[in-house]
Amino acid sequence: MSERKAWDVETARSRIEALAGLPGALLPILHAIQDEFSYIDRAAVPLIAERLNLSEAEVHGVISFYHDFREVPPGLHILKICRAEACQSMGCDATIHRAENMLGIRLGETTPDHNFTLEPVYCLGNCALSPAAMLDGKLYGRVRPDVVTSLIGQAREAIA
Repeated sequence: MSERKAWDVETARSRIEALAGLPGALLPILHAIQDEFSYIDRAAVPLIAERLNLSEAEVHGVISFYHDFREVPPGLHILKICRAEACQSMGCDATIHRAENMLGIRLGETTPDHNFTLEPVYCLGNCALSPAAMLDGKLYGRVRPDVVTSLIGQAREAIA
């Protein structure tokens, strides 16, 4: 769990300016803004577009194309569960079902208290230990329903 910063236009401008001179600067800028604020605020789109001489539609198109970019703040804890073929063959659906039931949300949603976001991903690169999951950037293997129960429980304890 990391410290979340509130959206700040001056900080965003600073991140944009620092990376604008790179070849293919759009992706590094989007990653930097999301790393800074945990999402890409809509107010960043015109700032990026203007600095890189792109249309706002082009910037938005890249944000919406890559599933890892968020346009709304995620929950305090982000649980990603792999849905790729290896994880499906090893029972990720049961793990997803358990997580959804415990959190009271579906994949792609955030709990009403903003404590958890549950995201599907398509390969975490841990196929040999499938099903795989990632909680707050930490990779886990062989994540069966009992393991996801434990992970969610530990994250809840950290909130309290």
